Amino acid sequence: MSSSDDDSQQRFALGFLFALIALVISAVVGTVVVKRVGASGAAKPAAMAVASSAPAAAAATATDEASVRVENGVVKFYFATAKAELAAGANEALADVVKGVAEGKKAVVSGFHDATGDAALNAELAKQRALAVRDALKALGVAEDKIELKKPEETTATGSNTEARRVEVALGA
Repeated sequence: MSSSDDDSQQRFALGFLFALIALVISAVVGTVVVKRVGASGAAKPAAMAVASSAPAAAAATATDEASVRVENGVVKFYFATAKAELAAGANEALADVVKGVAEGKKAVVSGFHDATGDAALNAELAKQRALAVRDALKALGVAEDKIELKKPEETTATGSNTEARRVEVALGA
């Protein structure tokens, strides 16, 4: 066997190995995308997951998509413009609230909205978002009399519009 045949076989083996590695990477990425689509009904970025750290939280509100995060025991649901659908991970984020209610506390739900558009429509949308969170709590077994819908004194939140479109859930007495 000649040296050029050996080189040719080595190139073929390396090419085959690289193609195999690319196939494995594609399969892994494809599986992740399919799992995200299957879990939420539409492809969502990783920022949709429940986040508790500030850098991840900032990334979660950088887009106009629903997200949820927990900060200092307060569950904050962020909503896409003109939408009232909860983000993926809502049930997991509410787990501590459900536990607190089981220990005798109340879940206090407050809705906020941004300052763009019609104020009356924004207030109604904030209410629909709060009701969506209430319904999620009820679906997790929280009795309706253990959920307090509380309209904040100032419903138009400060900060970016993305951060203003939110519902907060905290434990109360």
